[in-house]
Amino acid sequence: MLILSLLQAQTPAAGNPFGTVFMFGAIFLIFYFLLIRPQRKQQKSHDEMVKSLSRGDEVVTIGGIIGKIIHLTDDRMTIKTADDTRLEVERSKVGRKAGDSQTDG
Repeated sequence: MLILSLLQAQTPAAGNPFGTVFMFGAIFLIFYFLLIRPQRKQQKSHDEMVKSLSRGDEVVTIGGIIGKIIHLTDDRMTIKTADDTRLEVERSKVGRKAGDSQTDG
């Protein structure tokens, strides 16, 4: 009898649905400002850097290869990595320009 009365006392009452909607909205805003917005900002700055590449720039690919740009097209570029070594890579696979200091955050 005591257990039955305790179980009946713990049944949840109908809550305010606006509180739940507010909570999910707040969680979305937190995710937006902590994850989505900084990622978009970083992607935009990377796209601008890739568009500004020119012949003679020294770059580092996302694979860690360092080389000097000797030929550019719209989506590819040729980099010279050693005396007679030339690699053709996608333009979007450039991590950064060599000499540019890049920090996380």
